[in-house]
Amino acid sequence: MDDVIYVNKPLSARTIVNLLNKYPTLKKIKCPKSFYLRTSKKYLDALSELDIAVEPTIKRGRPRKYLDLDIKNVNKMLKDGASPSEISDALQIPLKSVYYINDVKLKRGRKPKYSEETEEKVKKMYKNGVSANKISERLNMPLRTVYYLLKR
Repeated sequence: MDDVIYVNKPLSARTIVNLLNKYPTLKKIKCPKSFYLRTSKKYLDALSELDIAVEPTIKRGRPRKYLDLDIKNVNKMLKDGASPSEISDALQIPLKSVYYINDVKLKRGRKPKYSEETEEKVKKMYKNGVSANKISERLNMPLRTVYYLLKR
C-alpha cells in the first residue's frame, strides 16, 4: 500500500524502526537533501540491505495544495464570468487562494473612501487658490482628509 513515503525529520534509528513497523511493505523513503546528508552511512547501508532505498528530494518548498484540476476549474469559471467570491463558494476554496491561482494580487488595507476624481478635484481647487478650509466646507469632508489628499 505505502511503498514510497516522504519523511520530513532526520532518519535516526528510532525513526527507522517506527517507519518499518508502520509500513511493512516500504520500498523507498524520500527525505529532504539536508536530512539525507546528515543520515549515518550505517543507517543507509542497513536500509539498502532491507531493499529500502533512501532518496533525497530535489524539489524545495511546500508541496502544492491545489491540483491542476482545481486550477483549471478556477480559470474556466473566471473565463465564464464568475466572480472570485462565487468561485470560492462553489469550489470550497478560500477567496485568497482563488486570487492566488488567478495570479491577481490582493491589495492590502481598506479601499480608499474618496475616489481619484474627488482627489483630483481637491488638488485642482487648491491649485486655483481655494483654501483647505473652504474645500473642506464645499465638499463636506474633514479638513484633515483634505490635507491628506493634497499630500498624496
